[in-house]
Amino acid sequence: MTTVEGGVPAGRSGAGAVRARRPLAARIAARTGGGAVRVFLVLVALFWLMPSVGLLLSSLRSPQHIAESGWWQVFSEPAQITWDNYGRLLSNEKVMGSLLTTAAITVPATVLVVVIGSLAGYAFAWMDFPGRDGWFLAVVGLLVVPVQVALIPVAKLFGAVGLFETTAGVILFHTAFGLPFAVFLLRNFFAEIPRELLEAARLDGAGELRLFTRVVLPLGGPAIASLAIFQFLWVWNDMLIALIFADSGSPPVTVALQQEVRQFGNNIDVLAPGAFLSMVVPLIVFFAFQRQFVSGVMAGAVK
Repeated sequence: MTTVEGGVPAGRSGAGAVRARRPLAARIAARTGGGAVRVFLVLVALFWLMPSVGLLLSSLRSPQHIAESGWWQVFSEPAQITWDNYGRLLSNEKVMGSLLTTAAITVPATVLVVVIGSLAGYAFAWMDFPGRDGWFLAVVGLLVVPVQVALIPVAKLFGAVGLFETTAGVILFHTAFGLPFAVFLLRNFFAEIPRELLEAARLDGAGELRLFTRVVLPLGGPAIASLAIFQFLWVWNDMLIALIFADSGSPPVTVALQQEVRQFGNNIDVLAPGAFLSMVVPLIVFFAFQRQFVSGVMAGAVK
């Protein structure tokens, strides 16, 4: 086969040569960018959002209408929509207090995991100390430890030190089990930062702390945002740990709603709006940091 200058076969057109040189990801993106694919993705998104929309519309209907027909009847009878359910929810001190308790658990547990995980990830990536690789393997090994294995030992420990059925105990539990994944994720991301950039900062007189805060943290923003979203969702939606370790007098929202179902099976006028409020907060957090989350995922995929 004859070739022309540049190593391209003579029988291959210029457009074909360009396609051959394009990366596989770019070619897949070009082929899947058609109108039919976009319509399919829109349908998938609508199907994924359907339970959320159904819960929202159910929370805006009276218990009588909920018992008689499905939530889709709202489209044919818009007069069914009422805000009375949310009025009853706001007057329910237990459920509203549980939302505050959930926030009091989720925010500190997320902040602690992000801060400690960032510091540990930087240390494992760029600092030399005895046994660094062994300690990192031990941290990675903790990822396979199921939460259920630690429930009884941690319950005994918390009972001995006075942390059982306290908000601080739940925060510590979520922080401890969130750190292995945080360290693993951030260490791998920080390790991909060019060494020349860090060496240049050191030549300018930057110490480890300044190097971490001025160079590593800004570059690791997408990965940190992804970690914060994951941790927030895990802790906010948790029920097992909250059911065992949280204060029974002021439980998180997942436990409070479960107790409402157990005590008042037909209390749908409180359950529906309460469940929607407990679900909409993680959705708001996710969509607020969606750009950083996608950047972190794509950066990790490229690296």
